[in-house]
Amino acid sequence: MSAPYESVAVETAGHVAQVTLIGPGKGNAMGPAFWSELPELFAELDADPAVRAIVLTGSGRNFSYGLDLPAMGGTLAPVLADGAMAGPRTEFHREVLRMQGAISAVADCRTPTVAAVHGWCIGGGVDLISAVDIRYASADAKFSVREVKLAIVADVGSLARLPLILSDGHLRELALTGKDIDATRAEKIGLVNDVFADADATLQAAHATAAEIAANPPLTVRGVKDVLDQQRISQVSASLRYVAAWNAAFLPSKDLSEGIEATFAKRAPQFTGE
Repeated sequence: MSAPYESVAVETAGHVAQVTLIGPGKGNAMGPAFWSELPELFAELDADPAVRAIVLTGSGRNFSYGLDLPAMGGTLAPVLADGAMAGPRTEFHREVLRMQGAISAVADCRTPTVAAVHGWCIGGGVDLISAVDIRYASADAKFSVREVKLAIVADVGSLARLPLILSDGHLRELALTGKDIDATRAEKIGLVNDVFADADATLQAAHATAAEIAANPPLTVRGVKDVLDQQRISQVSASLRYVAAWNAAFLPSKDLSEGIEATFAKRAPQFTGE
């Protein structure tokens, strides 16, 4: 394994690697390091024949608060400028594709992945767990596809991958309202496989499943995943390309500025459709 990462910690025992989100943003928020390090890490894990399964979890009290807005504000700044022309929009489009690639690195990893979610899993956190193979949650877990409340169309994976996980009505309810749901609801609609008493029990269950996977013939396991993944590749890729272009064209708005300002001010936004 290469030098330590800033956004994740990696431990390997037996044939199972544990990847733990560590921030450095509050609530393991996803800042610049996360988006640059995740593809490198998962490529490294994917290339290691000793790693046959991966457990993904978060440090502290939460899985992830999602996008680190303070740290990533520079990504949105060019397109928020009045009269943003083709240059900044093209640069923003390129950045969206890069961020999509970070989550796709998890989805496309040939090594099976199991997420152990506790506490909050918001926005980018849901993008991330939508890319893993198996999802477990603790009883205190809460989930939110919250981008709509910032006047953002979720663009790095949730709207592309959740249609393969949830029913259409359940997904639309989450994405159009931005509501929070608890672990019980998440299990009922199929967002997570099972719910466990607490974070420790959830992590233990994830490791037990990962170990069960790792005990199977590794080439066959990769073959199973490859065949299953083949059924979704074209659909997900097309969706990701479309939303990246859509946001580059239509994301800049007064509502986006209002959503971000309201978030920092911890007040309810007042959207005007401008």
